[in-house]
Amino acid sequence: MTKLVKYHAHDLYAIIAIDNGKANAISHEVIEQINLCLDKAEKDKKVVVLTGKDGMFSAGYDLSVMKKSMESAMELVEKGSTLSRRLLSFPMPVIAACTGHAVAKGAFLLLSADYRIGVEGEFKIGLNEVAIGMTMHNAGVELARGRLNPVFFNRSVINAEIFGPTQALDAGFLDLVVKPKKFERTVEKVAGAMSSLDMRAHRQTKLKARSELLATLDASIEIDRGGSL
Repeated sequence: MTKLVKYHAHDLYAIIAIDNGKANAISHEVIEQINLCLDKAEKDKKVVVLTGKDGMFSAGYDLSVMKKSMESAMELVEKGSTLSRRLLSFPMPVIAACTGHAVAKGAFLLLSADYRIGVEGEFKIGLNEVAIGMTMHNAGVELARGRLNPVFFNRSVINAEIFGPTQALDAGFLDLVVKPKKFERTVEKVAGAMSSLDMRAHRQTKLKARSELLATLDASIEIDRGGSL
C-alpha cells in the first residue's frame, strides 16, 4: 500500500501528514490511512497535528473519484464526513497545521480540528462547492454552520467565497496565522501547550460542548447516505 499519509511521533504529539500529489487530494485511501494514524495516536495518547505539505494543506476530494459516478462521489463524501465527525470528538486535542491552500474538504478538515494554525501567503481557503457545480451535502452545511463565524456562513456556504489566511481567521477557518519562518515553531509550541491539558477533562468537555453539533452531524450523514449531490 502506497504511503499517502505519514505518522511522525514526537515526545508530546504526533504529526499526521497528508502527501498525495500536487493537490494533496482526499481519496478513500487517504481517509483510511488518516484513520489508521488516528488509531495509533489514540493508542499512544498523543496530541494530533494534522498537516499537509509546503504550500498545500489539501484542495479537497479526489476529483477522479468524484467524477466517476454519483454513487462513487457520495461514498467518498460519507467517509469524509465520518472522518470529520471523528476528529471533532477525538479524545486527544487535534491541531490543524494549515501549510497553504485549504479548499473544499481541505477547509472542512480545518473546521474539524480543535485549533487551526495557518501560514501567511497568497493562499486560498474556503468552500468552493457551489462555484464548481456541487450542491453542498447536509453534513457539510451543518459543520460549516457549527464552526464558522455566523456573518461568514452565507458568504462561505452559499456564495462559495474564498479567503486569504487573514480573512480566513476572521471567518473561523483558522485560529492563528503566522509568518512562514515562525510556522513550525508555533505548531510545536501549541502542541506542547495542548499536551499539558488534563485529557479526561478535555475529552468530556469537548463532547459536552459539541453534543448538539455531533448529533446533528450524525443525522446529516444518514440523510446524505440516501441522497445525492
